[in-house]
Amino acid sequence: MESNIENLGALKRRVAISITPEKLQSEIDNRLKKLAKTAKLAGFRPGKVPLKIIAQMYGAQAHQEALSDKIHEEFTNTTKHHNLRIAGYPHFESNSASDNASTSYEFTATFEVYPEISIGDLSQHSLEQPEVQISDNDIDKTLEVIRKRQTRYESINDRNAQEGDQVKIDFHGLLDGKDFAGGKAQNIQLIIGEGRFLKDFESALVGMKPGDVKSFDVKFPDNYHSKDLANKTVVFEVKLLELNKPVLPEIDVDFAKSLGIVSGEMKELRDAIKRDLENETTKRIKSKLKEQIMQILLDATQIDAPSVLIEQETERLMQEAQNNLQSRGIKSTDMQLAPELFKQKAEYRVKLGLILAELVKLHSLKAKPEQVRNLIEEIAQSYENPEQVVKWHYSSKEHLQEAEALVLEENVVKWAYDKVKITSKSITFDELMELPQHETSN
Repeated sequence: MESNIENLGALKRRVAISITPEKLQSEIDNRLKKLAKTAKLAGFRPGKVPLKIIAQMYGAQAHQEALSDKIHEEFTNTTKHHNLRIAGYPHFESNSASDNASTSYEFTATFEVYPEISIGDLSQHSLEQPEVQISDNDIDKTLEVIRKRQTRYESINDRNAQEGDQVKIDFHGLLDGKDFAGGKAQNIQLIIGEGRFLKDFESALVGMKPGDVKSFDVKFPDNYHSKDLANKTVVFEVKLLELNKPVLPEIDVDFAKSLGIVSGEMKELRDAIKRDLENETTKRIKSKLKEQIMQILLDATQIDAPSVLIEQETERLMQEAQNNLQSRGIKSTDMQLAPELFKQKAEYRVKLGLILAELVKLHSLKAKPEQVRNLIEEIAQSYENPEQVVKWHYSSKEHLQEAEALVLEENVVKWAYDKVKITSKSITFDELMELPQHETSN
């Protein structure tokens, strides 16, 4: 079979396909004969309908199906002969001037192939390994976070509302003097400054007392999820119904016992917090190393990604984002997602996926059953019913594949870690967690 493959770019190819009338007619005849064996027609016994009548009834359908099958057969044979790995689906186009049965049927198939991958020299790349020591200050800050999570609220009437207070309100908003969807509600409870509402809305509540009524303007941001409100100014009238101040628990024996420290000993509580922070640190460092190694693999191995795969991944990411918005109560009609927002991430994922697949093949890094089991059991320990979590992972092929993919990535990271240069850097817990300061408001 002589080569008739055209290169149209780095990965794009085109092949000419020719189907002779004889080959096509043979396939059509075979189809009609099969139909004749089971065809039912009034006046004829089953399987006894004359082939000529079968051809009149089903000839056009048989012709179309036979031609389609022959085109795909020729395409498959040609690409297999040239050892081409097809990405996505080919686009077929007819080059025949007519359907004249005396001439060959000419088509072209345009398609993309997977790139040839040559893993670069990782020894020329370095990664930074964070080193973190949990300090007493980190433990103090964490205690404060836990303390704030146990905040209770008491009714107060002798001062004005301030940030951090819990309030109950009625509100009514008007856009250009008219009501709008979601612009009116009663008995809504919120904490000022928490960010449940727009910042300007919550800030306007500061200074109010129970029974106060206040009107104020709020301009919605350009990127607000509802296009009807984006960049619009709404006039709100708010009545403050209740005002409650935050009351924090004391860090004492009762506080320690409420966190599962039976003895109530503060040292035991601090030791438990330190262990939790160290475990979190280990996970975070592992995640950061993985991110760096994946980027190193991309930097060291320059490849082109098939556009069809990028388009498919872009579509998947868009659907994922759409589902996420809907789960938060945002209608798809209120948020138009542009493919351009996801294309860069899609290209990153496709290229990385191709590189990882090549590494797994070259260095036998496939996930082993015992590795998958260990990972699933490790994940399960963070849930109340670990056995149910393990059963869930093994309940379907899809669930198990998720765990297998994670193990595969871990195998690649371990392989690459031994190849790159390692530099250590001492940082704080806050820096590791990428916090401007330790979170104390959750």
